[in-house]
Amino acid sequence: MPKRPKWNYKMDKRQVEANEESMFRHYIRDIKHEHPGTELSYFEMNLETWRQLWRVLEVSNIVVIITDVRYPIIHFSPTLYTHAREDLKKDVILVLNKIDLVPPEVVVAWKDYFHKKFPDLHIICFTSFPKDPEEIRQMEIKVKKRLRRRKKRSFIPVGPRELHHVCEKLMHGKVNLKDWLHHIEDQEKNTDEGVTYEETLSSDENEDDGSMFEEVEKKEGILTIGLVGHPNVGKSSLLNGLIGRKVVSCSRTPGHTKHFQTIFLTPSVRLCDSPGLVFPSLVNRRLQILSGTYPIAQVREPYSVVGYLAACTPLEKVLKLVHPKVAQAKEDGEDVPEDLEWSAWDICDAWAEQRGFHTAKAGRPDTYRAANSLLRLATDGKIVMCLYPPQFTSKQETWKAHSETKDIAKLQQQFSDLKQWRLEEATREAESNSSEHEQTGSEEDVHVCNAFSLLEQDD
Repeated sequence: MPKRPKWNYKMDKRQVEANEESMFRHYIRDIKHEHPGTELSYFEMNLETWRQLWRVLEVSNIVVIITDVRYPIIHFSPTLYTHAREDLKKDVILVLNKIDLVPPEVVVAWKDYFHKKFPDLHIICFTSFPKDPEEIRQMEIKVKKRLRRRKKRSFIPVGPRELHHVCEKLMHGKVNLKDWLHHIEDQEKNTDEGVTYEETLSSDENEDDGSMFEEVEKKEGILTIGLVGHPNVGKSSLLNGLIGRKVVSCSRTPGHTKHFQTIFLTPSVRLCDSPGLVFPSLVNRRLQILSGTYPIAQVREPYSVVGYLAACTPLEKVLKLVHPKVAQAKEDGEDVPEDLEWSAWDICDAWAEQRGFHTAKAGRPDTYRAANSLLRLATDGKIVMCLYPPQFTSKQETWKAHSETKDIAKLQQQFSDLKQWRLEEATREAESNSSEHEQTGSEEDVHVCNAFSLLEQDD
């Protein structure tokens, strides 16, 4: 990563910016020379975005690196960790976010991997879903009342208490964190005050830009927690979960948060959210797209990525697709062929037919739209796949028997039960209204969970 050149208060603004621009030009030139052609993955090349990251790192007492637990090895930058820990002398916390999307033993195995690889790294798990049967019952009542209105979800996030505990240990009593603990306890006791946010993705115009957003300066007696990470790892959702209400809009578009912003969680705890930016790496472009760090809207040729996804996850079985040749044979009254092989194009063609995606003029299956739909389902976690940590397969039974695995499994089951109940209710409502409102199928209606179809195996 590009590191900010040394500076002091005797230097004027022009001199500081000139040094940064010169350093960044040399950095881009050197990295492209070292990794020519298509070897280098998509990464952030806007100096202003890097400047905002530098600012967040400088003012933070504790740096929180957020990763999607499906692809933590891709989202975690060792260079960022080393820079924050050794150069800036900051404590670093790794958040494994979205733990409801992968098997519990995978979560525990990744925690163990990072603990062994980076002994000074503190690791916590985070996601937002109901934590006890009573809360689920309350949620069911709320959902019933809202079925004919714009649906909302109210979940108590899992992770704030653990984050508080780690921060309290790292600060050694230098900052009073009792108000933060009381804030967490109020959330846990009050099922009506969970994290409430619209089920549809919101836009920037709905963001709270009131008095909670403050100028960033390092102050004594205030704990500043810097949130950093790749796009699409759930930084904004995590921040909303910590606050207890929606203050930052969320989007599936990488880099939705374009500027760093600070929000006071309590008078003594300040959260500093940085823009999501992608670090240079040698990650395969297809895997980069599936992990959410490359904008799907900019993918010119999505079929090879769909093929990569299908090679790792049995899409045709998970989505219950009908092979185009089978459909054609039935239409022509011919014998239905058996054991047909699926190509990426066949999958996109079948998905387009199933969802009703057709071109405007010729009425043919819109395979390009179908391909983009499949990629969005994968990045959104509706088609679930994940990476294994090294040597996971040989120790899988050990991880399954781990005590922490059982705890995570209970939380996931509670979330799964409520999610299924909500899906059935929504389906019944849709069927009752189908005669009045007929429309083309949307990927938003698809809920696929194939957590055990993992992306890569051990070498």
